[in-house]
Order: sequence, then C-alpha cells, then structure tokens
Amino acid sequence: MNIFNTRPMDDIQENIDVMLKDSNTEQAQLLVYNDDFNTFDWVIQSFMEICEHTFEQSEQLSIIIHFTGKATIKTGPRDVLAPMKDALIERGISAVIESYATDQ
Repeated sequence: MNIFNTRPMDDIQENIDVMLKDSNTEQAQLLVYNDDFNTFDWVIQSFMEICEHTFEQSEQLSIIIHFTGKATIKTGPRDVLAPMKDALIERGISAVIESYATDQ
C-alpha cells in the first residue's frame, strides 16, 4: 500500500485552474449613486455601519459620489456585497451591484 498521494499532476493542475477561474470571475463592485435627499451625515453613517468603512473613507466616498454622481464603495464577491446593497437600499440609498471579470 502506497501512503503517498499518487494522483497525476494533471488532475491537481486542473483543480487549481478551476479555483483560479472561480476566484477571478466572481468579483463584483457595489456602486452608490448620488441623490438629492440623503444627507452627508446619513450616507457616512450608513457606510460606516454597513460596509465597515472608517469615518474618513466614508466621508471621502460621499464627497466623490456628490461630485461625480456615483462611486464604487466596496469590491468583493457578489454574495458578500448583496446584503450590504440591500441594507443601503433599506436606508434609502441608491445602490447596485455590477459584476466584472478580473484577468490575473
């Protein structure tokens, strides 16, 4: 009986390729759009509580959103961003998730 793993290297490489493909293609970005009714304080507080951003990050993002109309406030897997998007929408903040593929 052989106690060492005797799987061919091709099988191992195939598993690595699948894991890399999955990790590269499932990235998404959480976008927030500017509006005329949410205050800076409310948006900053929401980013801190929901996205776990610092006060400084939240303030800078809110300013970028105000002047450019939108900003990516968080990136990551869609399943991690979805509850954040839902929580922002519940607070009256316009948020969407957009997917993008990374080429690494």
